[in-house]
Amino acid sequence: MEDHPLNSTSCLHIVIDLLKQRGVTLDDIADIVMFLQKNYIPDLTLEYCRESVYSVLKKREVQNALLTGIQLDIFAEEKRILPPLQAIIEADEPLYGVDEVLALAIVNLYGSIGFTNFGYVDKLKYGKLEQLNDKSAGVHTFLDDLVGAIAAAASSRIAHRQKQREECLDTPADSSPPRS
Repeated sequence: MEDHPLNSTSCLHIVIDLLKQRGVTLDDIADIVMFLQKNYIPDLTLEYCRESVYSVLKKREVQNALLTGIQLDIFAEEKRILPPLQAIIEADEPLYGVDEVLALAIVNLYGSIGFTNFGYVDKLKYGKLEQLNDKSAGVHTFLDDLVGAIAAAASSRIAHRQKQREECLDTPADSSPPRS
């Protein structure tokens, strides 16, 4: 077993590699972010979406959720989980909500817009999420929700930054706080 120093930078590289091994790139996630935000931010670019995805992935809570979910998907593919949980995860049973709960740990970091976006992409299965949801390409019970959560969080991050930009434009030049 390979040991890795437990720091956010090394974990970041590990989760990006794990995502790639599972067929997910940062651009795949950025594409979902673009889909979620393009109607609200006219000059939005895929590069800006990718930067937001990367920023979300730098958070240790996000890394931990990904490490856990991807490992469980891999164990399910290898049939290394005890019954009946093995069958539940393999089938992505509709009443098994632990995958969504793990994903909500990511979305929770970015507020209510993130929750709304997550619910929307989880239902719609846009882009890479549709492919991950296809049961024929391996077990992605956790990964599809985690990717959706990362996209929702990155989208929320962009929305909050856009709001801050707009507020700065609306602020008069002399916007110092009133003196008491």
